[in-house]
Amino acid sequence: MQEAQREIRAAHTASTVTVYQAYSPEIGLPAAREGRFPAAWKRDRMTWIKPSFLWMMYRCGWATKGGQETVLAVEIGREGFDWALRNACLSSYTPGVHPDRETWQRELRRSPTRVQWDPERDLRLRPLPYRSLQLGLSGEAARGYADEWTVAIRDVTPLAHEIHALVRKGDLDAARALLPREQPYPAAEELLSNLRP
Repeated sequence: MQEAQREIRAAHTASTVTVYQAYSPEIGLPAAREGRFPAAWKRDRMTWIKPSFLWMMYRCGWATKGGQETVLAVEIGREGFDWALRNACLSSYTPGVHPDRETWQRELRRSPTRVQWDPERDLRLRPLPYRSLQLGLSGEAARGYADEWTVAIRDVTPLAHEIHALVRKGDLDAARALLPREQPYPAAEELLSNLRP
């Protein structure tokens, strides 16, 4: 079955969606221990959340890159996630979606969230022919994410290392069996209508 070119695929329940981020242990370990982001987590900066586990592995190098050694699975309320989508703007100007560059720039300044569609990754972190969502949160969106939307935070670094070890051994079936189960996220079509180039 062919995947939709731009579709949100995520682990989700009726009330939550799981996104991934990677941090230094100084941020990641207290966040996982307390189930909330510590005071050291900067709420005034843009933060990017990724519903794709493998895209996160690509970004953090299986939790080996400096400052990204701790991978967190952050379960957030779907109401917050949907609010972020509803208030998002594409991170780059796209003819056909935006009438002109000036309109896009105005939207970008107004929007507390940004959307990027990056190539999804396979177990060897090679790009796939369809794209995965990255959602950038700033201002009220970042504060809402950290202080209101978050339901639970888990440290999934050991899982990342386990899957990576299986990939290195060439046991892709065993590695695949450990991946989080990501399925199309049932976002109302109007949430994505202005976010797909």
